Amino acid sequence: MSRGSGRRVALVILIAVITAVLVGQVLRARAGSDGKVFGTPEATVFTEDYNGPPVVGDSLTRVPDLAPLSPGNRTHDVRVDIVAAEIEIAPGVRYQAWTFGGTVPGPVLHVREGDRVIFTMKNRSADEVAVSNPEKGGSPYLASLAAGNMQQPVPVASPMPHSMDFHSGTVAPNDKWRMIQPGQSIRFEWVANYPGVHLYHCGVQPILMHMAMGQYGVVVVSPRNGLPTDDEVDRSFVVVQSEFYLKPGDDGKYTIDFDAAMAKQPSQVAFNGHTQMLTAHPLLANAGERLRLYFHNVGPSDGSSFHVVGAIFDRVFYEGNPRNDWAGMQTVAFGASNGGIVEFIAPEEGRYILVDHEFADAQRGAVGYIDVRSRDGRLTLNLPTMRH
Repeated sequence: MSRGSGRRVALVILIAVITAVLVGQVLRARAGSDGKVFGTPEATVFTEDYNGPPVVGDSLTRVPDLAPLSPGNRTHDVRVDIVAAEIEIAPGVRYQAWTFGGTVPGPVLHVREGDRVIFTMKNRSADEVAVSNPEKGGSPYLASLAAGNMQQPVPVASPMPHSMDFHSGTVAPNDKWRMIQPGQSIRFEWVANYPGVHLYHCGVQPILMHMAMGQYGVVVVSPRNGLPTDDEVDRSFVVVQSEFYLKPGDDGKYTIDFDAAMAKQPSQVAFNGHTQMLTAHPLLANAGERLRLYFHNVGPSDGSSFHVVGAIFDRVFYEGNPRNDWAGMQTVAFGASNGGIVEFIAPEEGRYILVDHEFADAQRGAVGYIDVRSRDGRLTLNLPTMRH
C-alpha cells in the first residue's frame, strides 16, 4: 500500500470513529430527553438507634389529603417505618395490623414526574411504637393523626421481616425491595419516571398475607407538565379501597383469616381504612365545583367498579397518566393495584355517594359520602340520605 493510500485509510477510520462517537452522543441525548433516569445507587441495609417519628417528610400526608407541590423538580427525603398496631377497621372490629407508619393505608406520598426520592425505612415491628401522642413541633403526619383517627391505634409488638415495593419505582427489585429483619433499616433511591396513582406494599412472601394485614399505601406522581384540567379543579381528595379478611379470635379481637383471603372472600371492604371512614367524615365540596379524586384499588385480590351516585366522571385519567384520557364515564373498573384520577362537577347541593358498584363489596363497607353545600358554602337543604 502506498503512503497516500495509507493516509486515506487512516482518514476514513478517523472519520468513522468520530461519527460513531457523535451518533452515540445523539442517541444518549435522545434517551434522556424525556427526563427519565434509570440507574440509582445500590440500596444499603444498616442498623441505627433511631426511635423518632415513624413518618417523616413534608410530601407525606394521611388520606384523604394530598401534599402540595412546589414548582419544578426536587429531591424528597422521606422516612416511613414499619410498626405494628392494633386498629379498628369497622365498628367493633379490631385486629393487630402490620403497617407502614402506624395506619392502614399508610401515608400518601406526593411527588412530581422527574423527582428523586431518597427513602429510609426501619423495621420497628419488634417495638411498641406509639403514633397517637406526637411531640409538639414534630411530625406533621402524626399531628394529623392525633387530630382525628377512627382506627384508634394501640401500639403492639409483632416482630416479622418486611420490605417495601414501590410500583412507582423503576429499579432492580432484588436490590431496593429487599427484605429487612426487625431492627434493621434500609435506604435507597428511585426517580419518579412515570406519572400515575401508584401502589406501594410489602413484598415479603406470602405477599397476600402482608397486604391483607395492612401493609400498603399510594404514591401520587403528578405529571411534569400537569393535567389539562388543573386550572379547573377546585378540590382534590385521595380515596383508597382495600379488602380485609378477618375472623373473631379467642380474646374478642379479630385475626387474619388466610383461607378466606385465598378464596377471595373478604369480611370487610373499606375506603381509606375503615368501613365508616367516609360516611362518618364525608368529603366536603360546594355546588358547581370541579372535584378530583385520586383513586386506587389496593385489592389485594378483587376489583372495584367505582361510581359516584348522582355524578358522571367527565374526565378520567386512567392510572393517573394524562395520555389515558377518557370522558363521560358512569363507572370506572379498577383491578387490584390499578389506580386513576376521576373528575366530575358537583351539580347541586346534596349528599352524593361513593360506592363500589360491585354491590357485594358495598354491603361489606365500600361506601362513602360527599356532602355538597350551596355555592356560598352553606348547607341549606335538609334532605334524607339515600341508602346504599
